[in-house]
Amino acid sequence: MILEALGSAVLGLVLAWAAVHRFSHRLPVRTLVFATGVAGALFGDFVTHSALGPGIGLASLLGAAIVSAASLSLLLRPAGRLRRRSAPA
Repeated sequence: MILEALGSAVLGLVLAWAAVHRFSHRLPVRTLVFATGVAGALFGDFVTHSALGPGIGLASLLGAAIVSAASLSLLLRPAGRLRRRSAPA
């Protein structure tokens, strides 16, 4: 279980690094992105491990990757300025 959690944390770091590398202009500070990636991966591993039980390490890592990617996607900001159109009076 310790190795599974450690693997999930490393997976979260890798996903966060990839997000920072690809979307650095659309993300907040790097420390928040890395913390969110790791926390999302650990939470995803916990939920998957609780739902499926022990002994299914690959599925737990898949759940960790899905939750980590979903939590990282919540940090993305829009690429450009939002256009606000005034309603006609």
